[in-house]
Amino acid sequence: MFSRSVIAAGMIAGAILFGTAATASADPPNCTAGDLANTMSGVSAATATYLFTHPDVNLFFTGLKGKPRDQMSTEIQAYMDANPQIRDELQAVRQPAADFRTRCEAPLPPGGPLPPGAPLPPGMPMG
Repeated sequence: MFSRSVIAAGMIAGAILFGTAATASADPPNCTAGDLANTMSGVSAATATYLFTHPDVNLFFTGLKGKPRDQMSTEIQAYMDANPQIRDELQAVRQPAADFRTRCEAPLPPGGPLPPGAPLPPGMPMG
């Protein structure tokens, strides 16, 4: 009787593990939480480097602190329209995050997207 229980438990455990492995393998490659964290840390580091090497851009984004989100969005859009090179450079810095979202079908951050091509203000979660 004991051996039947052990065999049955082993079969159930095997089925659970096999089912879990099959489900996990269905996910796109490189779309784990760790991959997201790695991607976002790279984007954050590249954004910090860009801002520190472009003090005028850093000053603009620092000046957005404390403003309502809709006002920040409007000001960012106007700034990017007036500075297309900065827009393109920041968009390139954030491209790995966009690629991750597309490849992994990851949702946009809460509150929806900022205007197209607009970088996230400092301190705002990037995701």
